[in-house]
Amino acid sequence: MIFMKKMIFAAVASLLTISAFAQSDRYEQRYDLIVSKLGPAGVGVETILSGWEKADSTNSKMLLGWFEYYFAKSRKAEIVAKPGKKYLGMEPILTLKDSTGVDVYYYQDDIYDDELYGKAVKAADKAVERYPEKLDFRFLKANAYIAYEKESPDMAIAYLLSLADESVRRKVWVYNNEPVDAAFFSDAMVEYCYSFYTIGTPASMQAFYALSSKMNQIDPKNPSFLNNLGSYYLVAKEDYKTALKYYNKVLKSYPDDYTAVKNCVLLARKQKNEKLEKKYLEKLVSIAPENEQIVAKARLQQLSK
Repeated sequence: MIFMKKMIFAAVASLLTISAFAQSDRYEQRYDLIVSKLGPAGVGVETILSGWEKADSTNSKMLLGWFEYYFAKSRKAEIVAKPGKKYLGMEPILTLKDSTGVDVYYYQDDIYDDELYGKAVKAADKAVERYPEKLDFRFLKANAYIAYEKESPDMAIAYLLSLADESVRRKVWVYNNEPVDAAFFSDAMVEYCYSFYTIGTPASMQAFYALSSKMNQIDPKNPSFLNNLGSYYLVAKEDYKTALKYYNKVLKSYPDDYTAVKNCVLLARKQKNEKLEKKYLEKLVSIAPENEQIVAKARLQQLSK
């Protein structure tokens, strides 16, 4: 009798599980349809996500949906006027002259509602807590920080440095539901370094340096991070001696590294050091794309006259 009751309870539990999965599938289908037509914050999305969460509170796509809903709701595009020809790495969408004849540059910028943005971050935190191994959710939060903070990425760099430390301890990362290795993580950090470099403000360049330094310690065989350190000293500090030291470290292990050779040419040109420029131009000729080889050869001929 007791055995029969256990069998009945197990059968009921199985049916409830099947029912929950069926409901979740229906919510997912409705969600995909509305988002495809109206976007992640379209009319009806919140209602679907609320019902979906009740039916399947751990569904990863539902958790992602909440983040995208609040993040999209928080963001509003505005046109802003700036004095420089670059703003956060962007080109102006329009240039006009003011009453004095000075150029004024206009950019499309995203402005965020603090309350809704805070809800988006909390949604990302909830997803990370449930699925700590998913890099997708970690990158969501990092991207949200970068977009929100813009020229002063304090939270973004703190989060990414913490994530880099965790990468040393964590044995398994998952991205897009597939296990990924340490090389994948390093490649992603290269992209974040580039984002900070592109923004180009003093604070973002400091973040570029901090993340590059951290990742160079974690993955010293990856030449990208050493190149980044050279570029920091070349661009942000104009310390050509230190920059050259880092590029030569790269070239010692990777003599055909295009980035290091190219930057050494630029460095020598900034110093007006023709002897040094010729040295690296000769190397550039052998490794650069064909169109750049032509330019490098022409420059070599000019220097040799």
